[in-house]
Amino acid sequence: MPESSSSRSSSSATGLDVRPFRALTYRQQDPGHLARVSSPAYDLVTPSGRERLAGTDPHNVVRLILPRVDGTTGGPPRSSAELAAATLRRWQDDGVLVRDAEPALWLYELRPAGSPPTAGWLGAVALPPAGSTAVLPHENTYPGAVEGRRELLAATGTDLEPIVLAHDPEPEVAALTDQVRNGPPTMTVDDGDGVAHRLWRVTDPRLLDRLATVLARTEAVIADGHHRFAAARANQRSSPATSGSDSVLALVTPMGPGGLRVDPIHRVVPDLDLDTAVRTAAGGFRVTELPTGGLPPADAVRRWIATPEATGMLLSDGERLVQLSEPTAEVRATVPSEAPAAWRRLDVVLAHLGLMAGAWQRPDDPDSVLIAHSVDEALQTASDRAGVAVLLRAPSPSDVAAVARAGARMPRKSTLFVPKPRTGLVLRPLAD
Repeated sequence: MPESSSSRSSSSATGLDVRPFRALTYRQQDPGHLARVSSPAYDLVTPSGRERLAGTDPHNVVRLILPRVDGTTGGPPRSSAELAAATLRRWQDDGVLVRDAEPALWLYELRPAGSPPTAGWLGAVALPPAGSTAVLPHENTYPGAVEGRRELLAATGTDLEPIVLAHDPEPEVAALTDQVRNGPPTMTVDDGDGVAHRLWRVTDPRLLDRLATVLARTEAVIADGHHRFAAARANQRSSPATSGSDSVLALVTPMGPGGLRVDPIHRVVPDLDLDTAVRTAAGGFRVTELPTGGLPPADAVRRWIATPEATGMLLSDGERLVQLSEPTAEVRATVPSEAPAAWRRLDVVLAHLGLMAGAWQRPDDPDSVLIAHSVDEALQTASDRAGVAVLLRAPSPSDVAAVARAGARMPRKSTLFVPKPRTGLVLRPLAD
């Protein structure tokens, strides 16, 4: 649901406050080792993926971001956050992870195969005061997920993975970025998705001061990490005197050229057969059976998503495809009329309010509405859970920015900004 603009403080806006920090990194930094010990972000790791990553190396960072308490460690029972904290301490004591002697910012370049590179800066970004528009969220969060990340942050005292911010275009940031990219990178690694990651550790005081000054002229939208941002705020409230709790590790990237693109995130409603789903939706949408043209269902969905004139959303049980379009006035009436226009026109809003909450009477919680980050995952989950996948097109970056600046929130997990930074390359202990 949107946040009323009247609920936001009228305090004057301030720009980004990006600070150098003393990073914690793996001592062994050859590309092969970094590939074995790094991981996608925690919310992109499936249970089977977690086990695969943990099996590649005993020091894979997934053991910190998704610790598993299995009762075999001996001693008194520990929470998963406590287990992660103990593992982190052991890795530091054993010299697996080492702390930088001086603060730095890190230039981070992500180069997907066949696509232009994205570059941004890793830094400790100050958590803005109430009413500031320096950092704007655009998605709702789920309290249970926020609390889980807060517990992990509090127990480890470490930002284990960065959030991602998309900042206003600023030519001088691009110029400073190009200046640093001319030198040899500090670390490199290729991930399993065909993205080459290159990082430069930058300690030059004059360059850092100039970059901080320039970024202070910009504001940003949270592109990835709403739950971690909310967890950092909650940790700051609970431990205001803790050193470093007033900031969060963030990759600050430009909005627009040189920045991220937005991919869709899909939904799966388990235990709902397609015929029932279509019949109950038919009163609010135009229903059209979509032929696959001989393609596998996933390929047909991807073709539909890539079609500029495509409208509405698709439903699938993993085999058949049904398009829902032209929502009725009754469905549109489920969207609050006082909400900002940028928010009201989003497909994901109509899906949540008009379809899942309306026609299907499903609450928006992680058990009733599952999240799928790819078409293949959505179709497979629908098949496995005897349910229906709701396949959506991505909003544009300008739509995301417009929603955030209007003080509204998209439903949780509405956007997938890509490419993604690799977790485990650079960690940030809160304490100096």
